Amino acid sequence: MRAARRDRYGTPAVIRIEDVAVPMPADDEMLIRVHAATVSRTDCALLSAQPFIMRFMTGLRRPRTQALGTDFAGRVEAIGARVGGFAVGDDVWGINDLGAGSHAEYLVISGGDSVARMPTGLSFEEAAASLEGAWYAHSILERSAFQNERRVLINGATGAIGSALLQMCVYRGAIVTAVGNTRNLDLLKSLGADRVIDYEQADFTRDDQAYDYVFDTVGKSTFGACKRLLTPRGVYVSSEPGPGWQNPFLALLTPALGGKRVVFPVPTGRKAFLEVMRRLITERHFRPVIDRTVTLDAIQEAYAYVASGQKTGNVVLKLFG
Repeated sequence: MRAARRDRYGTPAVIRIEDVAVPMPADDEMLIRVHAATVSRTDCALLSAQPFIMRFMTGLRRPRTQALGTDFAGRVEAIGARVGGFAVGDDVWGINDLGAGSHAEYLVISGGDSVARMPTGLSFEEAAASLEGAWYAHSILERSAFQNERRVLINGATGAIGSALLQMCVYRGAIVTAVGNTRNLDLLKSLGADRVIDYEQADFTRDDQAYDYVFDTVGKSTFGACKRLLTPRGVYVSSEPGPGWQNPFLALLTPALGGKRVVFPVPTGRKAFLEVMRRLITERHFRPVIDRTVTLDAIQEAYAYVASGQKTGNVVLKLFG
């Protein structure tokens, strides 16, 4: 099989395409033929091991695994003797933010891991694009103890996390102001935004409205800059640690002070999330946003594009089909 591999941390230039043996599933594993995956900000972070703290999970000097890719949609090709609940031929999807090895034509995964049958009516590309960003969006809502029908501002609403979070907030009755670039304002409205701010024309931190939640899904602002936007007991959430890793510290400090507070969204359980997404998609409350679809031969360019911060929604890697 063909697979994207690397043997050191670095830029997309360290990625190479290799012909390797198809993995054999153990008794508690399944062999998945990967039809689609995404190239995400998480993948770029794992590739470069930035921030440095990631190395304590992925390998201090060199990556523990050469495989790349964190989410997938595909078909079960073989199944171990101790795996229950799945059968050969099932269409499945899954996610592992520390590495699923899904930038390859096949992968193996434990039947008890974060894998489930795909919702019906989705292409493999659409299914893959409904995972990584949406998982972080779901985690943001869960960790912030989100209350329905509140006023929300989302910075970075055109990204994979932001576009998913926008739809989840709309589903929960929120009045949403979405911040994005000029060319995507119509997209934000089509996803349910009540109001849009073009960051190319205006500084959203100078907005004159008050919000119960300010979600920065691209980590390009700070609690200090956004504090004036919050209601007296409003919540600020960023997907990034912030300058000097201030957001985890503020998440510990601000609740003790009362009033406006910071939440740092440590991700929630992946397997439970798959059921949440299945329901949202089946009930037509969510649709994935896809920027472009690429092949394995364009994997370096895909990583470079994602790392540039210019993508809209998801970059999908198509492997079969």
